[in-house]
Amino acid sequence: MEAAIGMASGLIGSLVNLLANEAVGAYVASTELGLNSTQIKDDLLRTQVLLCEADRRAMSNNAGLEGLLRRLSAKVDEAEDALDELHYFMIQEKLDNTNYTLPDLGDDLRGHARHGRHALRHIVGNCLTCFSCSCSTKYDDGRVPVIVTNNPHNATEQPDSGGNGDRPVDKLLFDRVAMSRKIKSVIEELHSLCDSVTESLKIVPHHSSNTAIKRPIIGSTSAQSILYGRTELFEQTVKDIITCDTNSSETLSVLPIVGPGGIGKTTFTQHLYNDKRIQEHFDVKVWVCVSDFDVLRITKHIHDHIRESEKQEGSTSHQTTNTSLDLLQIYIGHKLKSKRFLIAFDDLWECNSEDWGNLLAPLMKGEAKGNMILLTTRSPSKADTVKTTDAIALKGLHPEDFFTFFEELIFAGNKPEYYQEDLANLARDIANKLKGSPLAAKTVSRILKRDPSREHWTGVLKNNKWQKQENSDDIMPSLRISYDYLPFHLKKCFPYFALFPEDYRFNNLEITYFWIAIGIIEKDENYMEQLVDNGFLVKENYVLHDLLHELSRSVSSQECLNINSGESFRADAVPKSIRLFSITMEEKYDVTFRGEMIKLRSKVDIVNLRALMVFREYSETINEILEDTFMEIQGLRVLFMKVKSLKYFPPNLSKLIHLRYLKVSGHTTDSELTLPSTLPRFYHLKLLDLSSWYGRDKLPKDISRLINLHYLVARIKFHSQSVELHSDIPEVGKMKCLKELTKFCVKKEIVGFELSELGELTELGGELSIYNLKMVATKEEAMEAKLMLKADLKKLELLWGTEHDQGESDVLGDSTELSDVIDGLEPHPNLQSLVIKNHGGSTCPSWLCGSIGLLMLTSLCLEDVSWTILPLGRLLHLSSLTLRNIPRLGQIISGSSDITDRSCSRLKEIILFRLPEFTEWVVTPNARWFPRLELVHCYGCPNLRSFPFLEEGSGSYTSLSTLRIFKCPKLLLPPMPATHIDVPAGPSRSMEYDEHDLPLTGHSGAASKFTWAQLPKLTSLRELRIEGDSSFVSMDLLSNHTSLTCLQLVDCENLEVDGFNPLIAAVNLKEFAVHNRGGDRSRSVAADLLSEMVVASRTDILLPSAGCFRLETLGVDSISAMLSAPVCSLFATTLHTLIFELDQRVESFTEEEENALQLLTSLQHMYFWFCQGLPSLPGGLHKLSSLWGLHVGYCPKVRSLPKEGLPASLRLLIVEGCTRELCEQAKEFEVRNPYLRIDAYKCID
Repeated sequence: MEAAIGMASGLIGSLVNLLANEAVGAYVASTELGLNSTQIKDDLLRTQVLLCEADRRAMSNNAGLEGLLRRLSAKVDEAEDALDELHYFMIQEKLDNTNYTLPDLGDDLRGHARHGRHALRHIVGNCLTCFSCSCSTKYDDGRVPVIVTNNPHNATEQPDSGGNGDRPVDKLLFDRVAMSRKIKSVIEELHSLCDSVTESLKIVPHHSSNTAIKRPIIGSTSAQSILYGRTELFEQTVKDIITCDTNSSETLSVLPIVGPGGIGKTTFTQHLYNDKRIQEHFDVKVWVCVSDFDVLRITKHIHDHIRESEKQEGSTSHQTTNTSLDLLQIYIGHKLKSKRFLIAFDDLWECNSEDWGNLLAPLMKGEAKGNMILLTTRSPSKADTVKTTDAIALKGLHPEDFFTFFEELIFAGNKPEYYQEDLANLARDIANKLKGSPLAAKTVSRILKRDPSREHWTGVLKNNKWQKQENSDDIMPSLRISYDYLPFHLKKCFPYFALFPEDYRFNNLEITYFWIAIGIIEKDENYMEQLVDNGFLVKENYVLHDLLHELSRSVSSQECLNINSGESFRADAVPKSIRLFSITMEEKYDVTFRGEMIKLRSKVDIVNLRALMVFREYSETINEILEDTFMEIQGLRVLFMKVKSLKYFPPNLSKLIHLRYLKVSGHTTDSELTLPSTLPRFYHLKLLDLSSWYGRDKLPKDISRLINLHYLVARIKFHSQSVELHSDIPEVGKMKCLKELTKFCVKKEIVGFELSELGELTELGGELSIYNLKMVATKEEAMEAKLMLKADLKKLELLWGTEHDQGESDVLGDSTELSDVIDGLEPHPNLQSLVIKNHGGSTCPSWLCGSIGLLMLTSLCLEDVSWTILPLGRLLHLSSLTLRNIPRLGQIISGSSDITDRSCSRLKEIILFRLPEFTEWVVTPNARWFPRLELVHCYGCPNLRSFPFLEEGSGSYTSLSTLRIFKCPKLLLPPMPATHIDVPAGPSRSMEYDEHDLPLTGHSGAASKFTWAQLPKLTSLRELRIEGDSSFVSMDLLSNHTSLTCLQLVDCENLEVDGFNPLIAAVNLKEFAVHNRGGDRSRSVAADLLSEMVVASRTDILLPSAGCFRLETLGVDSISAMLSAPVCSLFATTLHTLIFELDQRVESFTEEEENALQLLTSLQHMYFWFCQGLPSLPGGLHKLSSLWGLHVGYCPKVRSLPKEGLPASLRLLIVEGCTRELCEQAKEFEVRNPYLRIDAYKCID
């Protein structure tokens, strides 16, 4: 009932908005219709008010009223279609400057003549349709129309599914007579229905229904730190798992954990999985969600997770979708053969015995005893099918344990003083009704926390939804309580989550404009965050919990339908009232899919569906089924489609004149596919999403006719590159509703790219980059952009070069004129981030440095400008300042005489890069000294002598954590605070003042206040980089730094490896790099260190607590030293990233080196950087079955990929600064491997 009320209310609101349109309202009130537009709107609004009141009173189900509401919704749909169609033609005539839709407001001769002319055309059109002949009738302005029927947008034109975007698009003909009849008829019927609904809403029945649920995809980490009420069971289960190898002769045991939804099966299993005793007992642990049971998918997941478990990170982002099941099972069997493993299968639903046997096949080959599978399921029969030991049956928590848990959720240990007297009994009564379900406790606790008053809690207790629970362990009533307590505007929105796949990750723009498109809400109100606050969405990626997804399906079952092509469904069971339809595609589809989809045509009103959404890719066979099913569709507001060729576009695409939201996704294999030339005809479109389009990077010529478009998501994928299309829209000023335009290039073409186009876009927000400002001649021309009026703009980039310009400014012109131009580009004071690049004027604009300033600006970046002084006195909120390549800048001035203690007081980051004339930062006497400063990077400022915060006695830089200074020979540093370390050097300095991260560069030994004797005192150091230090001669200086996680030694040419240092085998050290960039390259310190590691491993010098090397990332400058069997054996199971950098000695790969490389079975990323003599890549790369990324940079002799190819697991290949032959071969390789991302750039001849 709630969904029916919400749907009817939302649709009425949408219809009222249409009637509120001045032109539409005038037409409805015209003499030829004879309707009272004001009375119609009043009736609709009265009905909407009653609907909202009915929801507030928690009206329950009543079949008669619900049926009446759905009739009302259908009639509102029909009325909206008619008025929307009228509005469509009004927009078209506005664009074409014609007047066929002007209302007849009187009985003058001109009005009668217009009506007669349209009546004659209507009769002629019907006759032509009957005889199926062509039409040569012309418009009043001489244009030839397309033929239409009584339904004005059913034009009998050639289907336009794609093609040349520059071809003029035929327009649909407006049939005034048919339109007037249709509007009058539907409005009169609607008026009658509103009266019936108004009377019926006085009935308040009480009825409740329950629906089964499904679970979400959840990871192994539990959000609940304490496991309430199951301590005894938990401890016994841990004991049973650990002793399984002694109590059973089986090498693999399956332990099911079974119970109803929301009872805590997954939480219980998560705590088992992460228990320290379990972690120590098993060598490998894998967590897999098996809600969608597919042997190949789950096997891929296990394969990927095994690799990730060796990194101890648990990420599953690197998928191996292009690998055969056979190879995956061989790999898993090999990796787990001698290891004890634990695999958790979470949320098993459907699985036959054959598929289960196939899944377990590689897991049965293990030689170690005590291997365990934990499995959660709601089905006792499934548990009985797969178990090898007695299942654990979870029930609701004991009342006292549950109540403790419930109170903790509500108050987090901070109960109010009046709780015991006023609320404790109510809380216990509410808890008793939740049947010990942990999820129900979490759901209802959020409701109670909103208002800890007796009145509110009493209302929760008396909610009638609890009175009709069918089963004591049924959680749906608890979930519906949260739904019932949602504000009405959120309650209208929630049901439509049912149309999306269960594991769908929403973004705010997508779901918000879906709601707008179907008429549920009027504008973007950030409802997603409100749903997060109400516990319906997880904030990270806006994921909807499957339990709540099932609730959305329950409450929207009469309106929304989502089917899975891989699962059977019965068209006979689909309600006739379905208005929104979505399909989740699978690689294989159910054999009954085609037949049931055909039946669907006679079951559902296909013509008037409001949404059609197709998720995931599908074959041509599926496309034919979809085309047959939906060929007559016309009323769509939302269309999501995946296209591989022109055939995939709907044949009647051009007739979908009601579209508000269109998402077109392409396929990586067809980069020549063009967008439909009919796109500019969708005048009602508000969101056009091309973010997953892989076809040609060209928009249709007349795209600016989309005058109602709010967002064009147009950062498309083209030839593996990301291309932004916003700067390709001519006459973009026509699109006055645009809320985002990321790029605009001034005078990119002769016509349509003037700055005045931006002046028309008053709704712009987000980010805007304006390129090619060198083409703007005067301040007056610059002011035509009207940036001052764009209050929602958050980030602005002003660039005098084109988007392809690089390097220093080549802008020519009088500096005074250039200064005038930038003065005319003043943004709104709300601006938060500003970038100015390539400006040739000598001074900064008055609006930036003047008496008013940008008070809300937090980030300022200036690059390649010609200014000499930069005053910062008015930038009171500035937190980040970046200055790059400003050759004339001499001073920065912060503070002013009339603003005390605020200038630069929020500054956190300062980055100065190549400022050759910069001498000083002047701070006025009243200004504060950067109390929040955290980071300073200064490079290439040869005349800089001091910073204000570095002067003796300033003492206001207690937040400073990073200080890096390069090529600033005149800059003197004072003593640092006692908690930090001072590292002054010669002409090059690099310092991190955070004691956890300390790079030492260019250290000059005796000339410095820093001595190596100070280093051992920094025992909490996490990262250490020592570069170019001739005084660093022994690794013994680092012996105490067992907390180090990252150690980098660069150009330490005097370092002697006088024996093995146990630091390198420490448990915490994960990343180690040692290489020589200059000086004596005949010696490799890395080679010496690797040799000592091998010696240490043979003589048991390794620390007992480590047991083996734990390095995950290793960078060296000697390929030959690394690729030896003894060295690679040390890192076989842990190393996932190997970096070869600056090896000038390598000439080829020997057979021994090729074989040694194969020992690195956990290797995921491999880098070859600046190896000038490297003639080729290793021939055995294709055998590295775990390799995910390969990076080759500046290796000029490498001309081809290995002859044997690359591993099937590879998902990323980056080629930079290499031969053109290698770059071209890499691009060709991508075409044959669509799942592989390849970036090849900076090729050399």
